[in-house]
Amino acid sequence: MNASPQDGHNRVSRRKFLWGATALFAGCTAPALRTQSPEILEEELDRVKLVRHFSVPFGVHPLKIESAGLVLGLPGTGGDPPPGTERAMILEEMKKRSVENPNQLLADSSTAVVLVSGYLPPGCQKGDRFDVDVWVPPTSETASLRGGRLLETRLRELTQQRGRIHEGHLMGKAGGPILVDPMAESDDSATLLRRGRILGGGICLKARPLGLALTPGSKSVPASSQIGKVINQRFSTYIKGRKVGVATPKTDGYVELIVHPRYKDNVGRYLQVLRAIAIQETPTQRLERMKVLADQLHDPITAAAAALGLEAIGKEGIETLKTGIQTDDTEIRFYACEALAYLDETSAAVPLGHIALAEPAFRAAAMAALSAMDDPLARDELVQLLDNNSAETRYGAFRALTMMNDRDPLVRGERLNDFTYHIITTTNEPLVHVTRGYRPEVVQFGERVWLSTPLTLEPSHNLLITSASEGNLKLIKFLAGQENEERFVSSKLDDVVRGITDLGFGYPEVVNMLAQARQAKALNCRLEFDALPDASRRYERPPAEES
Repeated sequence: MNASPQDGHNRVSRRKFLWGATALFAGCTAPALRTQSPEILEEELDRVKLVRHFSVPFGVHPLKIESAGLVLGLPGTGGDPPPGTERAMILEEMKKRSVENPNQLLADSSTAVVLVSGYLPPGCQKGDRFDVDVWVPPTSETASLRGGRLLETRLRELTQQRGRIHEGHLMGKAGGPILVDPMAESDDSATLLRRGRILGGGICLKARPLGLALTPGSKSVPASSQIGKVINQRFSTYIKGRKVGVATPKTDGYVELIVHPRYKDNVGRYLQVLRAIAIQETPTQRLERMKVLADQLHDPITAAAAALGLEAIGKEGIETLKTGIQTDDTEIRFYACEALAYLDETSAAVPLGHIALAEPAFRAAAMAALSAMDDPLARDELVQLLDNNSAETRYGAFRALTMMNDRDPLVRGERLNDFTYHIITTTNEPLVHVTRGYRPEVVQFGERVWLSTPLTLEPSHNLLITSASEGNLKLIKFLAGQENEERFVSSKLDDVVRGITDLGFGYPEVVNMLAQARQAKALNCRLEFDALPDASRRYERPPAEES
């Protein structure tokens, strides 16, 4: 994460942060760049003062917030928690909420005291959702969290000093049905059964500040003001219909930032671009610097850093970046197109679509760049990828389309209880995809997906799916002390999913049903979990041709 773009030129992940060496703020005026040899020009380029020479990012690490929580609805797999920190925290919370007979509730086998944690990402805003991890403390007798639901839990920063836990500010809240690994069984996966996740179950209650902290030798009101000024010359956004700059100098050592909408899903790159902005230079100086960056763009070793520098310049850098599209070198072409995409330049769309399809090492970043564009051609490229046979390409394109516009009718889907259900028309073989992170969703590629019969599945302790007459299925919901509820549905997956949710069940039960159906070889297509392009892949350059 601490590598500069040039050091990490062959890394695919574009989310790493730029930390570069800092320099003392000796003045805002950059030395004049004269028309000279390429070697001297590069030396002059090194002397150009950029924002990164005087500042480091602030608020860029995920913030862990946590607490103890209470899970209800367990099928007799809970247990009375032993005396300790977790029990004390829950009892204190129950006292605040005026819960009657708290110790009796904790002793019930349908309840469990758990530890709850989540991470607020950089730039997280009030109302944003995040995943929540839930697990049973080691001393607890609770055997499984499957079927449980976390009561609303308030999450804070916790620190431990001298054996005591100190609570920080209230930063989030969490709750909802717990998804336990659908393949975990009691006989060989005891640890997995005692852990779970609530996808999108956390809600941020307090925005996290994001900004630039000036280095010790650079702190001053003029320096902070100048950094804010040059950033706002490059980036602005709209708040309640009013155009505002993204940077606000707060003190002599801190500039607060608003995340520009184009970089909302790539805060790391956003900070890289901001820190590559020149503090001050004349049009002539910029022209000379762009000549150097143009040369560097056509060298695979320096292409990533050069493209980022041209992106930081803005519209003036577009024509130079376009020269990288014409090259036969995949690496150069990718970095040029990636920068052009964040400048919303149409010419980047088709090449990025081709690169996402052909080069796995650049797939994640190429799709992220396409999703940042407002251009219809970028959407068309992603839509075409939905028909690819590769699961990661298909679902990666789907995820990119939702990042581009989650209200797009193609990917908007339908809300069913606690998850979204999507059916994507495709000309390729059918595929079903489910997630164990980010947000609860079932994506069905193709309409002809069904379960073969005869079949018996038990997605939950109180839900049974079994064969009925003429290839149909019977769904039975068992209710303690009440008459069972039943639904008869066809073996078509769409009908089964809707039948489960109609009985009041949600995402964990649907995921368990799909996993069990796959294990029983009753699903007529592939089932994939979390099939996203791997952003950590490295690009292997072809060997240089011998002269």
